[in-house]
Amino acid sequence: MSLSHTFAICAYKESRYLEDCILSLKNQTVKSEIILATSTPNQYIYALAEKYDIPVYINEGEHGITQDWNFALSRVETRYATVAHQDDTYEPEYAAKIIDRMDRAKKPLIAFSDYFELRDGVQVHDTTMLKIKRIMLFPMRAKCFSGSRFVRRRVLSLGDPISCPAVTFDLQNVDRPIFSHGFRSCEDWEAWEKLSRYKGDFIYISEPLMSHRIHEESATTAIIHDNARVEENYVMFCKFWPKTIAKLINKFYTKSEKSTLPVNIDIAGIIISFTKELTIF
Repeated sequence: MSLSHTFAICAYKESRYLEDCILSLKNQTVKSEIILATSTPNQYIYALAEKYDIPVYINEGEHGITQDWNFALSRVETRYATVAHQDDTYEPEYAAKIIDRMDRAKKPLIAFSDYFELRDGVQVHDTTMLKIKRIMLFPMRAKCFSGSRFVRRRVLSLGDPISCPAVTFDLQNVDRPIFSHGFRSCEDWEAWEKLSRYKGDFIYISEPLMSHRIHEESATTAIIHDNARVEENYVMFCKFWPKTIAKLINKFYTKSEKSTLPVNIDIAGIIISFTKELTIF
């Protein structure tokens, strides 16, 4: 029986977490194709690929986050595809539940699950940022809204609550390349904004089915440290709002994103403060 889903792992350099990612994909309750794509080929990647019988594809063209993601997706031959990030892991039923929901949808564009964080090997389910994202995504828990362009664009107008590695694409219903060049940190949000205009379904599974690893070497942590995300968030908010409102939303979104670092922020305080300032307008 031919498979309908592929995990495309984007591997870089010699990540000590790559094998954990591979094992989580091998341990899925339903079988998917697994491929490795890299622009930094080395013996470490080749050895793991040989150990687990995974084909390796080398991006010999333009390099970069979006270029590498698009390259990985270009090597997928199945209908559904997930770009797996080498530091992250997937719960055993991720593929089964995602595929089931997509198979039952009329015209799926993407399906994605909730997620949790891994910090020093410990599962963390309730950071400020995770709480805010779940509040933002609450309307999309209703299946009747999965096909509503209005609802998903209102959700995305307040930020990016969708974790990129938690997303599976229906490659029959979306145009490729999916990711555009130009952004360093909001390349996924820009893709969701583009896909949100399509006719079809954004399928949200509120169960946390994958983990995003937070560590000092990760790209997410580095981007937050150098404030690149703050500038790009503002550009994205301007796609939905007048500049004055975009600037205000960006101010409070930036506060919540800092929870990715080892600090605590009162979510209620953020929401209350934002509400008070918004009444000015």
